[in-house]
Amino acid sequence: MSARAHTRRDPADRTEPAAVEIQLPWWAIALPAVAFAALLLLILNPADAHAASSEPVVTHLLERVRALLAAI
Repeated sequence: MSARAHTRRDPADRTEPAAVEIQLPWWAIALPAVAFAALLLLILNPADAHAASSEPVVTHLLERVRALLAAI
């Protein structure tokens, strides 16, 4: 029994334009908007940016690693 061969259509031969519909989840728009608003608020009031004024955590971590390596 022979099977029918399926031929592909050339997309350029279409008479109607291909409609592409993109649906984003709600958080794909909400999260960047919230992040933008938070950064904008930090720019408007930089006194609230406590992370920039304190010592970085990386410094404490490197000091502990150095102390541990010195103890060995």
